Amino acid sequence: MTHDPLSAADPQTALPEDGMAALIARQAIVDEHRAVFGYELYDRTTAVEAHTAASDAALLFNALSHGGAEALVGQKVVFINCTHESLASGHLELVHPDKVVLEIPTLADNATAEAIDTALAHFDTLIKRGFKLAFNQNVLRRAYVQWLPRAAYIKLDMQSFKPEMAPALVKFAKANSTAQLVAEKVETAEQFQLMLDLGVKYFQGFWFAQPSLVQTKTLRPSQAIILQLINLIRKQASPAEIEELLKKDPTLSFNLLRFINSSGFGLQSEITSFRHAVMILGLKKLFRWAALLLTTSRNSGTAPAIGTTAVVRGRLMELLAQQMLAPEDCDNAFVVGVFSLLDAMLGIPLDKAIETVTLPQTVVDALLHHSGPLAPFLALTKACESGDEAAFAHNTELLHLSGRQVNMAHLEALAWADLLQTA
Repeated sequence: MTHDPLSAADPQTALPEDGMAALIARQAIVDEHRAVFGYELYDRTTAVEAHTAASDAALLFNALSHGGAEALVGQKVVFINCTHESLASGHLELVHPDKVVLEIPTLADNATAEAIDTALAHFDTLIKRGFKLAFNQNVLRRAYVQWLPRAAYIKLDMQSFKPEMAPALVKFAKANSTAQLVAEKVETAEQFQLMLDLGVKYFQGFWFAQPSLVQTKTLRPSQAIILQLINLIRKQASPAEIEELLKKDPTLSFNLLRFINSSGFGLQSEITSFRHAVMILGLKKLFRWAALLLTTSRNSGTAPAIGTTAVVRGRLMELLAQQMLAPEDCDNAFVVGVFSLLDAMLGIPLDKAIETVTLPQTVVDALLHHSGPLAPFLALTKACESGDEAAFAHNTELLHLSGRQVNMAHLEALAWADLLQTA
């Protein structure tokens, strides 16, 4: 990850205030001929002082689903920073991996062998799906010898070592990995020439290009129309029926077509038919897209934090259910969590809200009657929010889960929600 790209940008640049715009900085990564190879993207909707690696990764869904991706990156490779907690997140399921490089930091110095092994498992899953991984030069340390074969790119920070150390670093990286090397934070012609002479192929830094800013707009459909879409999906409606709904709401159809035609989805030709879009996406991905859109859409008088809490609940219940239930039941667990705050999001009683959506009986039982196989997962999720130790202990025992399992899943769910806040 490079240093703050806006340190050289206009300090008077105003951040959007209405929650309906994304301010994204991009910095070019060039090849040895100084032609643009790709861009590293940075979310600047969040104030710089509050910025985190998680908010870097959050812009993936925003930029490629809503943000006019062609204006940002065209057909270039996109480098996105990720936290380790985000690597198993559901938002990556909505992105085609061909043009996306995930920049992943090394772990803390006191990281356990278990943490390193867990990271390796995540890497292998992502690589199998087609993602390319980038690491910083810390990956060249002895503790990360197993990470090196997974690296598609290794970034060498020109500000962190003396020029005379460059040959040894490059030689070691080439001898122990097949990764392409990227010299980053290149600020002088001498630094560029040094690394070029050593055979480095890619470069990034202020000497080539200072970051540029792109402000993109999002249009959010009403929560009522999204609920109608979710209702059709849950009923296994035909593409024709879903197409009819999309035709009725311009913002919903606009969001879907922009998402499926973005660089992140990886299609070779543009999709202009709503029915074709539904068939290409499939009901499962369409449902997840609609559920996330619901939690990030604005409803007058509703606090944005409610949508975030709903996302955390859904993801946490899904993660916990994965350890003991069938895949279909895990999907239902996600629905229970997300829909458990429908009353607050829509401003009507929960039973009335549930009437507008066709749901499996196990979902209805958990939401309205606190019964059935999914009820303990919802109770445990609420206990994690409230800090109710008695309820936490009771439900972890009931589900035969350890406190550590629940806490790790909760951290992962919080990270996942953080990634989607600005989507």
